[in-house]
Amino acid sequence: MTAAVVVFPGSNCDRDLAVAIDSVTGRKPNMVWHGETELPAGTDLIALPGGFSYGDYLRSGAMAARSPVMRAVIAAVERGVPVLGVCNGFQVLTEAGLLPGALMRNAGLNFVCRDVELTVENAQSVFTSRYSAGETIRIPVAHHDGNYTADPETLDRIEGEGRVAFRYTGEVNGSARRIAGVLNASGNVLGMMPHPERKIEATHGGDDGRRLFEGLMELIAA
Repeated sequence: MTAAVVVFPGSNCDRDLAVAIDSVTGRKPNMVWHGETELPAGTDLIALPGGFSYGDYLRSGAMAARSPVMRAVIAAVERGVPVLGVCNGFQVLTEAGLLPGALMRNAGLNFVCRDVELTVENAQSVFTSRYSAGETIRIPVAHHDGNYTADPETLDRIEGEGRVAFRYTGEVNGSARRIAGVLNASGNVLGMMPHPERKIEATHGGDDGRRLFEGLMELIAA
């Protein structure tokens, strides 16, 4: 699997994602600076990391979504390449129009940093194939603007189409319907606020995030 991790000014979880991908696949991903206009040839997975791209000016992810590399990311999505956006990466995906909805300030305006329980809602996507529907997993969050919101019609549509990948089991940040992760209509883009790359080794307190990367590797290699 040839992966690319996009690095924006202010990214601070890009190395975490790179280590997770390397640990699972045995291949170091390409680190792609946001100012690039093309992705490395043969890229078959793109990851947008967490952090505070451009200092979260305007809105979280708004400036990063207009970086030159995002045109190449959008073109890759249209070709069917899987794209994973974690935390700030989720925000970038919504700002770029690759996912519906928006990420707002957390309810209570507090930064939330702790392990949370998630329910796997869709276990049939390229990202979730190693999980079971209805399974509960533990993944850490660390965000201030993770309150997922969309109009009722959009929420009904993504629910009806099975595009909610993960849901918080309890209240975390005020997200509509406790949504923690959303898929695009084609199923090859996932945005999620929790950090699976921080739960890939038992010594990290659990490895529930590892299966996400294992499933990607298996399906891409198939």
